[in-house]
Amino acid sequence: MASKASTETKTAGGRTEITVADSDFAVDAVTEQTFGDAVRAYLGRVRGGDMGSLPAVLGLVVLFVVFGLANDRFLSALNLANLITQAGSICVLAMGLVFVLLLGDIDLSAGVAGGVAACAMALTVVNLGWPWWAAMVMGVAIGALIGLTIGLLRAKLGIPSFVVTLAFFLGLQGVTLKLIGEGGSVRVDDPVIRGLTISNLPVTAGWTLALVVVVGFAALEFYTYRRKQVLRLSNSPLGVVVARVSAVAVVVLGVTYVLSVNRSVNRAVEIRGIPYVLPLILVLLIVLTVVLKRTAYGRHIYAVGGNAEAARRAGISVDRIRVSVFVVSSSLAALSGIIAASYAGKVSASSGAGNVLLYAVGAAVIGGTSLFGGKGRALDAVIGGVVVATIANGLGLLNQSSYINFLVTGGVLLLAASVDAISRRRRSSTGLA
Repeated sequence: MASKASTETKTAGGRTEITVADSDFAVDAVTEQTFGDAVRAYLGRVRGGDMGSLPAVLGLVVLFVVFGLANDRFLSALNLANLITQAGSICVLAMGLVFVLLLGDIDLSAGVAGGVAACAMALTVVNLGWPWWAAMVMGVAIGALIGLTIGLLRAKLGIPSFVVTLAFFLGLQGVTLKLIGEGGSVRVDDPVIRGLTISNLPVTAGWTLALVVVVGFAALEFYTYRRKQVLRLSNSPLGVVVARVSAVAVVVLGVTYVLSVNRSVNRAVEIRGIPYVLPLILVLLIVLTVVLKRTAYGRHIYAVGGNAEAARRAGISVDRIRVSVFVVSSSLAALSGIIAASYAGKVSASSGAGNVLLYAVGAAVIGGTSLFGGKGRALDAVIGGVVVATIANGLGLLNQSSYINFLVTGGVLLLAASVDAISRRRRSSTGLA
C-alpha cells in the first residue's frame, strides 16, 4: 500500500502547516496482472531458461500421439490402467530421490534398499505370519534406517554421496541374496499387498475421490487468490487461476472416466475402477508438495541445495537437512519396493537392482529436477515417471527389442540433462539463477 510522509512548512503569517506527500513506498502499490501479462511473463521465464516440467509435458504429449497412432491398443482403458500400475513404483522412488537431488547429492542405493525392504516384508508375512500392515511398516522402517545410516556417513564423515551410496548399492544386494538365496524368490500372496496394483477402487468411490480432488484444488486456488488480493500481494490473474483449475479438472475427471469403463477383454469378467496405487501416489504427491512448498523444512532444503554455506550462515543445520533427505529417500524407496513386489507378485534376489534406480533418476531429471541442486518438485518425479513408463509400455506394444527401449530411454534422459544444463546456463546469464 502507498504510505505518506509528512513535512512541516512555515507560512508567511508564521503559522506551521503540515503537508503530506507520497513516500518512496508509493510506487510499491500492487497492480493486478492481466491474463496477457501473465502469459508474457511466463514466456519470458521460459526464454530465460526457467522451463520447469514443460519439456517433459510436451514430450509426454508427443509420446501419446505417436504410440496412439502406431497401435490402437495403446490408448485403450486396459492399457492405460496397466501404464498407471507400471509407473507406480518408479514415481514413488523418483519422488524420494527428488529430495536428495535438491541438495545436489545422489542416492545410488535407493533401488536395492527398496528390494531389501520388500524382501523383509515378504518374509515376515510368509514365515512369521505378520499382518500386512505390520510387515509394511517394518519394511518402511528398514528403509528409513538405511537412509539414516547413509545420511550420517555423508554428513558427519563427509564421504561423497556417490561413494557411500555405491557401497550400499553393492552391500544391500548381498543382504537380499543372503535372505532369499541365489535364484530364490518369495511369493507375495497377501490380498491387501497384492491389491495395491491388481485391485481397483469401486467406481463410485473413484468418482467421489476425483470430485474431492478437483473441488479441493479449486477451493485452495481461489482461497489463495482472494487472500493475496486482500493483502495486496503479487498474484496471478483470475484467468490463470481458472485455467489451472480447469486443466486439473480435465485431467482428473478424464482419467477417472476412462478407468471407470469396463476394460476387461473377457465378457464374463468386469474390470472397472481406479487402481489403488493411483490414490496412493496422489496422497504422496500432495503431502510431499506441501512439505517442500509450505513448510520451513522444505524451504531449508531449497536453501541448502542452492547454497549450503549461505544456509549454514543463516542458521540452518545443514547436516540435519542432509541426513533427513536420505531418510526420506530410502523410506519412499522401501514403499516403492513394496509396490513393485505387489505388481510382480513376488520378491527375488534381483529385486530393486538392474535398471530400477536408473529409471527413477531418469524420471526425476526428465520431469525437471536439476542435477545441480536447488530446483525440483515432487510433481517432476510423477511426470517423469509417466514418461519413462510410457516409453517402455509403448515400445512393448510395438514388439520392439529391449535394446530399443534402453536406447530411447537413455536418449530422452540425455536430452533432459542437456536441457537442464542449458537452462541453468541461461538462468545464470540472465541473472535468474
